[in-house]
Amino acid sequence: MKSVLFSRFFILLPWILIVIIMLDVDTRRPAPPLTPGPYFSPYIGGRGVSRLPLRRGGPGRRWGKRNESRPQPPPEPQLPTIYAITPTYSRPVQKAELTRLANTFRQVAQLHWILVEDAAARSELVSRFLARAGLPSTHLHVPTPRRYKRPGLPRATEQRNAGLAWLRQRHGNQRAQPGVLFFADDDNTYSLELFQEMRTTRKVSVWPVGLVGGRRYERPLVENGKVVGWYTGWRADRPFAIDMAGFAVSLQVILSNPKAVFKRRGSQPGMQESDFLKQITTVEELEPKANNCTKVFLFHVPLPLPLLCPHGEHGYPPGFLSSGPRVAHSDREG
Repeated sequence: MKSVLFSRFFILLPWILIVIIMLDVDTRRPAPPLTPGPYFSPYIGGRGVSRLPLRRGGPGRRWGKRNESRPQPPPEPQLPTIYAITPTYSRPVQKAELTRLANTFRQVAQLHWILVEDAAARSELVSRFLARAGLPSTHLHVPTPRRYKRPGLPRATEQRNAGLAWLRQRHGNQRAQPGVLFFADDDNTYSLELFQEMRTTRKVSVWPVGLVGGRRYERPLVENGKVVGWYTGWRADRPFAIDMAGFAVSLQVILSNPKAVFKRRGSQPGMQESDFLKQITTVEELEPKANNCTKVFLFHVPLPLPLLCPHGEHGYPPGFLSSGPRVAHSDREG
């Protein structure tokens, strides 16, 4: 029995010695470098996409330097600021109409609201409203002289001029940034497409206005991209037979014409738009918007003056608010 065990031991002994020698030789070989060469990461790219070679040990430093040497993309052009000048005055529907306007302006990028009260001082109602509106805004006030408050005379002349003066004072001593000005009366309703259209104004742009002048809409007549006439229900012989809400002016044009204002003396009723535009442009230079003035993105929709019953007259409880007949509380230029 012992002879069998010894014979098997001597048979296996050479093989054991060979294995020990091989393991000893392998451990004495120098260790391979930590960065043997590039390998391809399975996490870069997808199926069918060539994979980028990465190196072990320090990819951040090498690839960081390479990224720094790449050319940076050019900065995007600055979005022109839209300045909306809104004259307003105290009346029962004032806050309701301002709320409607603010809800639209909140959805317009890069818009600055210039709200001008017809008053000797800022009212608490409008001040609180603007503070909560969450819009870039400027709150101005200037009263209309009593002699100009007679029926038939243009409204909001002093307020619009105050907004123009503020713009010129703000940008007068510095290089003007791209901008567009328009007169946003608070009794109008605006579609968001209108702001996209007016933002590209180079000098003076025009578009239709709905529900104004006794018609469903008024608009410039356009042929071959040029204004050639006016579709209007009132005095088509005006040089610019257009509503106050139907045009926008480049900020650079306003700054280049510091004397261009809305005039009281020598201006006939309904001629405020024409008298102002004649100072800065011609009909041939007008830029038709809204698909050559065939689409209506703006409507003149004044809220009806309510019938207030603070003491319970006519069977209504005290403080009840009922809608009375529609009363025009602003004229074409108010």
